[in-house]
Amino acid sequence: QVQVEESGGGLVQAGGSLRLSCAASGRPYGEYAMGWFRQARGKEREFVAAYRWRSSDTFYADSVQGRFTVTRDDAKNTVFLQMDSLKPEDTAIYTCAVGWPAGPGRVRTASEYMVWGQGKQVTVSS
Repeated sequence: QVQVEESGGGLVQAGGSLRLSCAASGRPYGEYAMGWFRQARGKEREFVAAYRWRSSDTFYADSVQGRFTVTRDDAKNTVFLQMDSLKPEDTAIYTCAVGWPAGPGRVRTASEYMVWGQGKQVTVSS
């Protein structure tokens, strides 16, 4: 049974950096993706970034492109979300998920993900 556990996050001033980690246990198989979504207070959940494991393709939301980077550690089956040049509007709960999107065009869709973590708070002060 696949499970995910996040770590990292916290409080940082605008312009600073934080890193989130997402470790998947249970050894997902096939062309799965590990994605990050976020939800700010009073807003809908939105896609942030994703990594398709077998193809090593990465995907980013337009709002974080160039500031956030997704990398992986094969040995630990872990994905990292490095967040640089953070802005107050990045404040949200960030949640990692594992899924098997039907194709690259579905990677940004939350319903394609089956296993979700608990989420980590990221707060960026102005």
